[in-house]
Parts: sequence; structure tokens; C-alpha cells
Amino acid sequence: MWIARLRRQPIVVQAIWAGLAIAFVAALVEARWSLAFVSVATFALSLVPVLAQRRLGIRLPARFFGWIVVFVFATIFLGEAFDFYGRFWWWDVVLHGGSALAFGLIGFLFVFMLFEGDRYAAPAGAMAFMSFCFALTIGALWEIFEFAMDQIFGLNMQKTGLIDTMWDLIVDTVGAAVGATAGYLFLQGRHLGGLTLALKEFIAANRWLYRRRRFFRKRR
Repeated sequence: MWIARLRRQPIVVQAIWAGLAIAFVAALVEARWSLAFVSVATFALSLVPVLAQRRLGIRLPARFFGWIVVFVFATIFLGEAFDFYGRFWWWDVVLHGGSALAFGLIGFLFVFMLFEGDRYAAPAGAMAFMSFCFALTIGALWEIFEFAMDQIFGLNMQKTGLIDTMWDLIVDTVGAAVGATAGYLFLQGRHLGGLTLALKEFIAANRWLYRRRRFFRKRR
């Protein structure tokens, strides 16, 4: 059952999993235990959404799941094991922006769920603003976490300190704004590339979270 389910995943996900398996075997042969651990940890974290779907009863569209796996792979495996954070100055910027955008979409889905899928229950701008605040709050909490880890355990997660933190927050703000804008345009019946399509796919796959039937009626 599990093998059949894994085979139904997007090609990019299967490719990442195959790459992690190869890296794990190569690390064992070369006695690179840290790489082996990171490979296993990345694979395990990429399976969390699959387990969460079963426990929470939420269905993740292939687009959503693919984004999550790519993000985990880029953050942990490439970022840490191969030091992409140090080799490419823009790597952290891209991941911060991508995560903020994702949280903007998640924030919109959560806010929209509170209104039971009724696009008329609150102004589109208000829902978008709450989505933006949600995403930016997550980004701020992460910066607090990095600061705490540096102060308590002597790590260097903040890199250059205040400058790194401020740039991260700026990127978080831009990403959150894009995600919230996608939600706003969705409510207006407009499109923003694959972002609004991803929102439609998630809502359609989880209609029990958005119970108001009139949202799903086709316009005559």
C-alpha cells in the first residue's frame, strides 16, 4: 500500500526521494555518518505531510505536497549537508521568501476556513490582511527562535546578526504580501499564476473544511 502511494507522488518528489536514497547509500559506503543522518532526516521530514493527511483527514494536492518536499530538500539537505547557505548568498533569501509566501497562502486558507468558505462574510481586503499578518508573525517568531538558539547554545543562526535578521524580515514581508495578494485575487475571481490555482485545488480537495455550499455553486 505504501509503495503504491509513494509511486503516485509527483515526479519531482520521486526524484528527490531517489536522490536521498542514493546519497544515503553512498554516505554509508564512504563512512560519512553526518551525510547519512541528514539524508534520513530529510526523507523522514518529507513524509510528515503524508502522515499528517491521514491523522488530520486533510488532503494535500500534488502541487502543495511537491512544494513542501522541495522546500525541505533545499533547506536541510542542500542547505546544511552541502552548505548552500554559505556557497550561495541568495539561498537563504530565496528560502525565506518562499516560506513566507507559503505561509501567506496557508494563512489565507486558515482565515477562509474560519468563514466556512463564504467569500462574502468579510471584505477580501480584510481576509488578505489577516493572511499577511499570519505569515509575517511566523517569520518574526522564527527570527526570535534563531536569536534564542544563538544566545542559549552559542550557535550562529543569525549569521551577521541585526543585518541578517532585518533582511530576513524584509524578505518575509515581501513573500507574505505576495501570498496574501494571491488570496485577495482568488476572492475577486482573478488569477496570480499557479498560486491561485493551488488555493482552488486545496479548497476543492477539502470541502468539508469549507462547508458553505454557495461557494461551490457555479455561477449561472
